[in-house]
Amino acid sequence: MDVFYVYTYSTAGWLSLQSVSLITVPQIMTTLLLDETRSASGECHIKIVKLLKATRKWLVRNTHPNPSVEMEIYFARCLGFSLLTIAILTAMLTGTIPLNSTVSEPVTTEDNDSKAPYAIPTLIVTSLFQGISAFYAYTRYLSSDQTAFAIGMIGYSVVAAIGLWCVLFASSNGKISRKTGADKRTTGFPFKNTEAAKKHAWKKRS
Repeated sequence: MDVFYVYTYSTAGWLSLQSVSLITVPQIMTTLLLDETRSASGECHIKIVKLLKATRKWLVRNTHPNPSVEMEIYFARCLGFSLLTIAILTAMLTGTIPLNSTVSEPVTTEDNDSKAPYAIPTLIVTSLFQGISAFYAYTRYLSSDQTAFAIGMIGYSVVAAIGLWCVLFASSNGKISRKTGADKRTTGFPFKNTEAAKKHAWKKRS
């Protein structure tokens, strides 16, 4: 499978996984991300105990609802719907989901590919989104030491790394040549461009 399709599928899957959790069980998700009081000894809580506490708090909140809890549920579900929308748009704009039944050839990352003209802009924008989200999850993990933020940081980082690879290597306007591995931005000033010289020498021989 092409790396470009790996990125689109992983992006859609990762965002859809988060959106389903936020839409179906927003109370448990928000409770898991709440700051917990750390003990004096600094011991970590067991994951099963944390899940039981989150479930208990969720039951208490459902029994005695308050405006702040309702707002948490509202914003959690709005975030879930937004992530699901981004996942669907990513799959559609990159050509992973063909919008025309007559298209039989796979989508490429060439600029002149008419099957998915917005593939490269979508790739760049979503890669930036994944990178920023990974950095934000990292800062939240440092401040709260929550396992959920660490999982989010790892997930976003992996997808962002795949997107960066696609931007550099898999696109026709990438900065790194897919054939030689050389940087396309190299120039002849103030030093000699050896890569360009090799290319011209090869053309003269042929």
